[in-house]
Amino acid sequence: MPWIQLRINTNSDHADAIGDILMEQGAVSITYEDGKDTPIFEPKLGETPLWQDTVVVALFDAGTDLAPTVALLATSPMLGENFPHKIEQIEDKDWVREWMDSFHPIQFGTRLWICPSWREIPHPDAVNVILDPGLAFGTGTHPTTALCLEWLDSLELADEEVIDFGCGSGILAIAALKLGAKKVTGVDIDYQAIDASKANALRNDVQDQLALYLPEDQPEGLIADVLVANILAGPLRELAPLIAEKVKPGGKLALSGLLQEQAEELAEFYSQWFKMDPPAYKDDWSRLTGIRKS
Repeated sequence: MPWIQLRINTNSDHADAIGDILMEQGAVSITYEDGKDTPIFEPKLGETPLWQDTVVVALFDAGTDLAPTVALLATSPMLGENFPHKIEQIEDKDWVREWMDSFHPIQFGTRLWICPSWREIPHPDAVNVILDPGLAFGTGTHPTTALCLEWLDSLELADEEVIDFGCGSGILAIAALKLGAKKVTGVDIDYQAIDASKANALRNDVQDQLALYLPEDQPEGLIADVLVANILAGPLRELAPLIAEKVKPGGKLALSGLLQEQAEELAEFYSQWFKMDPPAYKDDWSRLTGIRKS
């Protein structure tokens, strides 16, 4: 089915209100885009900030006459007459197929591949994790996830116990198990992440080796040989004592989800408990690794 799209340039103060008007005028969906390539890296918990320069994008059925909607918006003090906007036809596509085609198997390190379920596995003898994009963060395409997967691939994990702190989709936990870990514990604050990790573990036939918990439910005294935490710089600093006590003396740590400019300061902070390695970088992101001091 074809569609017609209305794009309106505005700001963060008015974007939500304009979106509400467009929904009242029959829009089937509203999305918000960055108007000037200004990334928002680390919002506070519970916040969903918009960019100062925001583009409101409304999708309508192709037969919709948008002239009355544009005329209505022109009377609003938020926009005014001759407000900047663009109307364009969107071609009819198989959007599900288009989305699926954008994901393909990706190699991390020397042994590990992440493969969508609808793609043929390119190397059956490799370490293959079957994982589809879903609600929870983590498909391997983001640099922070890639950095953690490459680090896990570099380790000898046979008979090791691992903690995936902030497990998201379970991609790191499942990769660790496929790479030989004896047991992995995944912890996440989001119940949807726990559900996604359970489903992905079942798909990869490692469900019996993966224990999953919300923070309030995790066992007391939880400790492991290896801990990986791909979250954000703020929580990594705030939770540093808790993270440190979960790693055995001589155990290995990897932290990611932080920007390059955040790496040195966080590495210095963690050096209270760990002998830290030089940061690893990928695009604008970084990963820290270290060994727990005795």
